[in-house]
Amino acid sequence: MSLMVLGTASHVGKSTVVAAICRAVSNRGISVAPFKSQNMSLNSYVTADGCEIGIAQAMQAFAARLEPKADMNPILLKPKGDRTSQVVLLGHPYKDVEITDYYKESDFLLEQALEAVERLKESYDHLVVEGAGGAAEVNLYSRDIANIRLARALKYPIILVADIERGGVFAQVYGTIQLLPPDLRPLVRGILINKFRGDPAIFAEGIEIIQDICRIPVLGVLPYLSTRIPSEDSLSIEDKKAGVHPVRIAIIRLDRISNFTDFERLEPHAMVEYVRPGTPLDDFDCIILPGTKNTVDDLALIHESGTGMDITSARARGIPIIGICGGYQILGMEIVDSGVESREGSHRGLSLLDVRTRFGSYGKKTEQMCRTARPTGPILSGMGTVTGYEIHMGETERVGAIEAFDGEGAVSEDGLVIGTYMHGLFENQSAVDALLSYLYGKKGLSYRPDPDRDADPYDKLAAEFEDSADVDEIVSLLLDQ
Repeated sequence: MSLMVLGTASHVGKSTVVAAICRAVSNRGISVAPFKSQNMSLNSYVTADGCEIGIAQAMQAFAARLEPKADMNPILLKPKGDRTSQVVLLGHPYKDVEITDYYKESDFLLEQALEAVERLKESYDHLVVEGAGGAAEVNLYSRDIANIRLARALKYPIILVADIERGGVFAQVYGTIQLLPPDLRPLVRGILINKFRGDPAIFAEGIEIIQDICRIPVLGVLPYLSTRIPSEDSLSIEDKKAGVHPVRIAIIRLDRISNFTDFERLEPHAMVEYVRPGTPLDDFDCIILPGTKNTVDDLALIHESGTGMDITSARARGIPIIGICGGYQILGMEIVDSGVESREGSHRGLSLLDVRTRFGSYGKKTEQMCRTARPTGPILSGMGTVTGYEIHMGETERVGAIEAFDGEGAVSEDGLVIGTYMHGLFENQSAVDALLSYLYGKKGLSYRPDPDRDADPYDKLAAEFEDSADVDEIVSLLLDQ
């Protein structure tokens, strides 16, 4: 059969649990693949065949030792504003919709999701299906295609994940189960308590209480697992705690920030801080403009908040400025939008790179990349060949800027302002090492990479999961015919 993993709320750790199950099951030689029918996320990934899916499902595929496929996340919603999202269907842009119009298509989209399930089952013996948000959103039951209606169609055993760090875990679990439709409650076969800090033995009485009131076994009390799957939404930014390091890097937290997971490999060696526009930037050693789903509006915010002037001042002081995707577009001279992404018209960029961007059609470029950095300046010179992926609307023309990578991007003459469309750049260890070596060196310090930096993180994740959960019982549920 297969499994479904539902949560008591958003951000309880469903994605990480699914990845852990995928690797633990794969370690037992069992064919398994991840699946999430509908995802709302600005953090996405491009598959080998040029399809866009949620980044969490891509990482879950890697945990299962698979190449990501569009069928693993057939519907991806990318918010462009408070009421509008781009719908990515089976890896490709479908349309922009307001939420009320989106729900009118729920039957069609559920059908698409179930067809994706059937295609996956042709290649893999079992699926680990992740729900979305909290399972007990009663007002959405008739329209929901990620939890209730999907669970009813699949009839897979359900494991419920709760976040004890939030507090109120008993109400989370019991309330969610009681609010599930009566026909689905018997499918809930296990409970996982996630994000426990300290000795789980002190929660032994809590386990007994949950099992007594819910009549469902608790299959594990999980710690804050050290290997975490890249997050689906900006809620996780609030969880980030900048460590104590001699180097400080500012990531500008744009309103529609996307793929902020690009920078997580910098965090072990630098104080990576996500700062709101308007925050002073005087004390940072590097400034990064990340991707955004609404470049024009976020550019306006940068100008209005004074952050644009702060970035220009930092540039004058010799501080490295890096723009990824939408951040790259913002660093240019001008953005011309014909109304495709947001507001029609010509919009002045930060003018730190001599490039111009035009949004002229609804088409989106989604492809994996392998590029060699041009040896311009101290940072790019140390990167060598790097891989990543493009996900963007708009076309950027280099006017007077130097090419940053072979066939892509732009860089200033001194190499300290870099723009690229390459998401995942800093998932390349050579790029991490090049940037941090330069920043540490400016302070007269030596940068030392982690000796185990190339170890498979999913093996560590699975080992921690095995230590804290009844994986044999979970596998038994998965295999239950």
